[in-house]
Amino acid sequence: MKRIPLKIFLVVLISTLSVGEVLAEDNWWQKAVNIFKKADKDKISQTISVDDIESAFKQALSLGVENVVTRLSDVDGFNGDAAVHIPLPEELQTAKKWLGKIGLSGMVDDLEVKLNRAAEAATPKARALFLQSISEMSFEDAKGIYQGSDDAATRYFQSKMTDSLSQQMRPIVERSLSEVGAVKLFDDLIGKYESIPFVPDIKAELTDHVVAKGIEGIFFYMAKEEALIRQDPVKQTTDILKKVFGKS
Repeated sequence: MKRIPLKIFLVVLISTLSVGEVLAEDNWWQKAVNIFKKADKDKISQTISVDDIESAFKQALSLGVENVVTRLSDVDGFNGDAAVHIPLPEELQTAKKWLGKIGLSGMVDDLEVKLNRAAEAATPKARALFLQSISEMSFEDAKGIYQGSDDAATRYFQSKMTDSLSQQMRPIVERSLSEVGAVKLFDDLIGKYESIPFVPDIKAELTDHVVAKGIEGIFFYMAKEEALIRQDPVKQTTDILKKVFGKS
C-alpha cells in the first residue's frame, strides 16, 4: 500500500487547523487517524503518528502556559496591562470619589497598584496546575479540543482547574496584600472614608476580588495563546512540533 507523502499530509493538517472548522465529512483529527490506520505498518515510522500529533499539541499548550505565567507574574504583568489590570472593587470606586474630595485619591491609587502586585505574585501557582491538566488530558479530551472552538482548550482548563487555582492563589494573595501594605492601607482608607459625613456604606472583600480577577486574566491570555497555536503551529520550535507542524 502506498504511503501518504508527508508534505501532502501537512498541507491538509495545517490548513484545517488554521481555519478551526469541522468538515462535514470528518474533522482533520479523524482524517489523521484514518490515514495512519491505512498506512503500511512497516513504514509508519517514516510518517507522523497520531501519538505525535497529540504530544505536539500538548507541548504547544505547555509552551503557551509558560508564556502566560511568565507574562503575568512579571512586574506590571497585571498592573501595566489594560487588558487584565485589576481595578478597585466596585464598592471602592464610590469611596475613591469621596476620598478624592479630601485629597486622598493618591492613597486609593496606591491600593489599586497593590492589588495588582498581589495577583502578579500569585500567578506562578497556575503553572503546575495547567501542566497537570495537560498531562492528564486523555486522547478523547484532546480529540474533543481539536474538534472544538478556538478556545476549547482554555474552556477545558477552566472546567478542570478553576477551583484548585482559586484555592492555591488565595493564601498567596492574602499574604501579598499584607506584605505590600494593602490591608493596612485599605483599613486606613475605610477609616478616613467613614469619617466623611453622609457617605454610603461600603463592603469590599479584597482577597476574593483579586483572586477572581487574577484567574480571569490568566484564562484571558491562555485563550490568546491557544488561538496563536491553532493559527500558527509552525511558529513553535521544539523537535516534536517541528516534526508535526513544520515543513519537511
